[in-house]
Amino acid sequence: MASLTSRLTTALSAAVIALALTACSDSSDTAVKAEAPAPSMETTGSVTPVESNDTAAPAKTDAVELAQADTTDETVGETEAPEARGEVDVDKLMAPGPMKEMAEGEENAPVTIVEYMSMTCPHCRQFHENTYPALKEKYIDTGKVRFILREFPLDPRAAAAIMLARCAPNDQYFAMVDVLFKRQTVWATAQDARTELLNIAKLAGFTQESFQACLTNQQLLDDVNTVRTKAAEEFGVDATPTFFIDGKRYSGDMSIGQMSAIIDPLL
Repeated sequence: MASLTSRLTTALSAAVIALALTACSDSSDTAVKAEAPAPSMETTGSVTPVESNDTAAPAKTDAVELAQADTTDETVGETEAPEARGEVDVDKLMAPGPMKEMAEGEENAPVTIVEYMSMTCPHCRQFHENTYPALKEKYIDTGKVRFILREFPLDPRAAAAIMLARCAPNDQYFAMVDVLFKRQTVWATAQDARTELLNIAKLAGFTQESFQACLTNQQLLDDVNTVRTKAAEEFGVDATPTFFIDGKRYSGDMSIGQMSAIIDPLL
């Protein structure tokens, strides 16, 4: 049986093309408003509607100074370890948070990687498309690395997307993240982001009702914001993607060669 990611990606391709053609042929200047609210990213956690008359993603929150991390220093070779940009207390980093930890790999693996990412961040997408498959094959599936993914949404659309991954039926979190990254350029910049996200969610087994319930789940939004705020205030996360490899902080997309150069000496 094909994997969920494969089925979602294949099924979604035709839907995305059809929707894109419809949008391109629509000469109306009247914007279609989203029917359901998407989460706001204010630290108060209030849920406010995200209007769909924007062709670009909403502005980044001003709650903390955020940025999408540039790729790792270009002076560093593809097989050289980049310089760590600080270190944190591992016990504090690994302390339980308000939500279930989303992790792959053996719990007692010798190396732990924690990534803080935003679903609308292009560098995060590049890492998950170009580096993560090799990292999973070489280190995670072989029991050498435990990989933990944590939420650090940069805007309301990123929050909505990661909430849907959290709500995905049958523990399909990582499969949803994978497909959402693959289709990032579609939903993250769409005029009607809600419709694009709903199309993806339905393929994962959501109904209209469960989709609506997820995006209006105040507790879930509060928990996502709590994870983000703690990362910024306690661990110095100010860009995505940010990786903590056994407590040392690295910012920006990295190649598998660069990650191997960091991981191998720790094994």
